[in-house]
Amino acid sequence: MVKMNNHFWFGMSVILISGAMNAGFALPMKHSRTWKWENLWLVFSVVGIFVVPWALALARVPGLLQVYAGVTPRGLFLPLVFGLLWGFAQVTFGISLRMVGVALTFAVVSGLASLSGSLVPMLAFHPEELFRPRGLMLLLSIPVLIVGLVFYAIAGRRREKEQAIPDMVSSPPQNSFATGLALCLFTGIFGSSYNLGFAFAGDVIRASLRHGAGSLTSTYAVWPLVLGAGFIPNLVYCVYLLVKNRTASLFTRGGWPREAALGVAMGLLWITSVLSYGIATTFVGADGTSIGYMMFVAGSILFANAFGLMSGEWKGSSRRTRTFLFAAVAFILAAVVVVNLGGLFG
Repeated sequence: MVKMNNHFWFGMSVILISGAMNAGFALPMKHSRTWKWENLWLVFSVVGIFVVPWALALARVPGLLQVYAGVTPRGLFLPLVFGLLWGFAQVTFGISLRMVGVALTFAVVSGLASLSGSLVPMLAFHPEELFRPRGLMLLLSIPVLIVGLVFYAIAGRRREKEQAIPDMVSSPPQNSFATGLALCLFTGIFGSSYNLGFAFAGDVIRASLRHGAGSLTSTYAVWPLVLGAGFIPNLVYCVYLLVKNRTASLFTRGGWPREAALGVAMGLLWITSVLSYGIATTFVGADGTSIGYMMFVAGSILFANAFGLMSGEWKGSSRRTRTFLFAAVAFILAAVVVVNLGGLFG
């Protein structure tokens, strides 16, 4: 049973808003006039994945560099490795947004990440829990999630055929669905590396507490490690595309302040959603990481689909195709609910 403190509904409301910001962080890309994907994604990555996490950690964790110096190499290595894996997933997430759209990407990635983010830590730390109530709830969610993914595959394929005149701004490019869906699956599986990076960062958090950080701000010391390592694949891939496509010159052409502002907005929306979610879970109480995360993922999926519909990603699709879309959303949301309700048994 969920214990509701005086701040429960305030926390849940903030989490829902965080889910909306998470779902909408990529929307500024649709308003770009001159910059290409690699230009916008690089600015987003620099701001949201690198600059803000480091700035917060330096400002809120006393003696941050001394904290790192006092941690064993293994204590630093694992958060860095999992952060690097998450960085690759973040790159494929960005590519998926361009290929299959906001709605489908968020639903598939969020559903899979919710499952893998629960299953992998359980197998790594508490394998005996797999056939207890919490583990059984997790296993039960797998076929539900698979049904949702199948419905999404059907809806995506039908949309691809029905959109005879693709709009490169409001809808994904033709003949990209199979590749885009494969990238979504990869992203959903490896996107949980972000959670694992924090799960294996106990030494860093304890060291930051010893140096005077608070119980909440102590986790900020982990951000530069996990997100900093994750920034590397994003930087490398963007630079590769800038050289390959000869698009680096767009940074200095007319209209660059407006385009840069879009990238900055993406970064701030994303990092703010993560920050506000983390803070809001403390208001929810003991079940913040289970019930709260369920609300965050569900909100991200629902708002992403609403934003996708409003921005024309499913323009020209038939009513039957949208029926498959809504069925997919329902099944993936059900899987997310089942996975995270299992956290109540932990």
